Amino acid sequence: RDSWLSRAAAVLRAAAMKFTQKRQTFDIVDGVTFAIKSRAVKVTGPRGSLELSFKHMPIDIFFEEGSDERKVVVEKWFTGGKATASIRTCVSHMENAMTGVTKGFEYKMRFVYSHFPINVSITNGAKRVEIRNFLGEKVIRVVDALKDTTVKRSEDVKDEIVLSGNDIDAVSRTCALIQNICAVKNKDIRKFLDGIYVSAKSTVVKD
Repeated sequence: RDSWLSRAAAVLRAAAMKFTQKRQTFDIVDGVTFAIKSRAVKVTGPRGSLELSFKHMPIDIFFEEGSDERKVVVEKWFTGGKATASIRTCVSHMENAMTGVTKGFEYKMRFVYSHFPINVSITNGAKRVEIRNFLGEKVIRVVDALKDTTVKRSEDVKDEIVLSGNDIDAVSRTCALIQNICAVKNKDIRKFLDGIYVSAKSTVVKD
């Protein structure tokens, strides 16, 4: 019995043991440069530059030795369990930034209505969306685009707007603001489906 308990305790200790080090590397795509200093990363490409800060994350970011600054390493010490997921999160943010400064992000939103047509006007140099006649209401709903995000009407599709920008966080959050400001209140949303919803996600520069 004692030997069985000691073996079980050893297994539990091994399961709870933290890894000394975990790391993940990725290659920098052609035409993009990285500047890394104190967990602050600046990604520069043909469409512009984006600045990312990972100062709140207990990780190390540096160029791999001998890679001529074309390969980035994200490293975390004494980690285990779910905390290790922050490495992949950090890598995903930087990969999205690379896509943003090379191809850009483009989200399409469609107007959905059954009776009252939704009227949308784009003002302030393609940076502000004004929504009128939502469910027949007189109030004007206003959403300002975040950071470098711009809004335009679709050229070939009726009742559609196109949001584009380099920062995926800014573009997607602007879409969320537009969708949330058109939330139907005090009604059954299974029946009242009016609103403005994301219909497609792609890049500005098509492959």
